[in-house]
Amino acid sequence: MNAVTALADGMLRPLAMTGIRRKETSATGADVAARFDTLYRAQSRRVLQTCRYLLGSPDEAEDAAQEVFLRARQRFEQYDRERPFASWILGVASHHCIDRLRRRGRETRLFGTADIERVAAPAREPDPLTALLARERGRQVREAVAALPVKYRVPLVLAYFHELAYAEIGAILDIEPGHVAVLVFRGRKQLRRMLTAPDRKSQ
Repeated sequence: MNAVTALADGMLRPLAMTGIRRKETSATGADVAARFDTLYRAQSRRVLQTCRYLLGSPDEAEDAAQEVFLRARQRFEQYDRERPFASWILGVASHHCIDRLRRRGRETRLFGTADIERVAAPAREPDPLTALLARERGRQVREAVAALPVKYRVPLVLAYFHELAYAEIGAILDIEPGHVAVLVFRGRKQLRRMLTAPDRKSQ
């Protein structure tokens, strides 16, 4: 059993023990619980990775991932089956991490609309940054992503690490896809500068 599976199993047990998983005496209720558990395990690695990139701290990411799944389990009956579960759960994770960052007092305004220009950038256009992110997902990249302003960090993580379309990201963040393109473009530009800075290259 790997660490991610163990973490997932460890989070499921408290759900059953604490009563957050409601007493489901009907077949329908049991089916809902089983469906959630299956989807939960399949996405646990991606949620943990999202929390780690957005929060920066592995320990805080594990705590946040547990809270995300507790929250998601409570809201699962509200989940729209027409929407991909991955997009929904990553949205729950992103908003939870944003809430945590707000509580830190580091961000006051996350997704402002002032001075937004439209950037005609294809969502999947290959470039050197994409190749770099595909090859290197280690400490330096996590640190650089964690240093980005949250308004760039969240859409960049969802676009590049989870390959969500701009429309999906816009639905998660309640902003227009064109606005997502602007934020991803600016975040990508800033991240490229950080990753190619001379002092970082010499590390």
